[in-house]
Amino acid sequence: MTAATAHAQAQAHAHAVTQAAAPRLDLYAPIHKALRHCMTDTLLRIGRLDLGNAAAMAAGLAQLEALLRLCEQHLAHENQFVHPAIDARQPGGARRIAGEHVEHLAHIAALRGDVALLQQAGADRRPALALRLYHHLALFVADNFQHMHLEETVHNAALWAHYQDEELAALHGRLLASLAPQEVLLTLRWMVPALSPAERIGLLNGMKAEAPPEAFLGVVAHVRPYLDDAAWAQLAPAIGLAQQPGLVDFR
Repeated sequence: MTAATAHAQAQAHAHAVTQAAAPRLDLYAPIHKALRHCMTDTLLRIGRLDLGNAAAMAAGLAQLEALLRLCEQHLAHENQFVHPAIDARQPGGARRIAGEHVEHLAHIAALRGDVALLQQAGADRRPALALRLYHHLALFVADNFQHMHLEETVHNAALWAHYQDEELAALHGRLLASLAPQEVLLTLRWMVPALSPAERIGLLNGMKAEAPPEAFLGVVAHVRPYLDDAAWAQLAPAIGLAQQPGLVDFR
């Protein structure tokens, strides 16, 4: 996709949103904010790897593996739930993105190969291999940013044209029910800090309404270290924690 094409699609999407009587349920926005957050943070971390510090290098590469695993899981969920929904009412509507998913899986495998080469290399070869990994990860991130934009414009348009929000909410519920607890925690670690304050409050209050209290508090404790004090001060009273002793700050 060229920059001009992406810009044209963005304009068309913005026009469609402003013409809508009310905002539609967007299945892509929150998870894509999480992915963009994780991708950019990980790219920066790989760019500044301390190749002379074994523990620091291992931690940076572990974050990259977490990103690749998150991307694989996301692709699988879209393939299993979202693409069949689009194709069911707009045959062939998900074909292009499905093809890009195949390319992304190949790119993920290649990145893991780059990581293995770096881990096995001697000190003299590590700088060149680290730069190679950084370049390849940057291309992966760039490709994914354009890919996610296409999903948020073209795929959302298809979903909104053929499904009511109640149907989309049910689809999203089935997807969420398929997630393992560790996958949920990994996703929320990157999602919650990436959301706007209103989105963050809405997400956590929704979880509070559905989850057992101990599970909800566990999620809050998990994401608290990734929120700055200003964000937490705004969030805590909105999710009913500001006045509870011991729950004001989980750090």
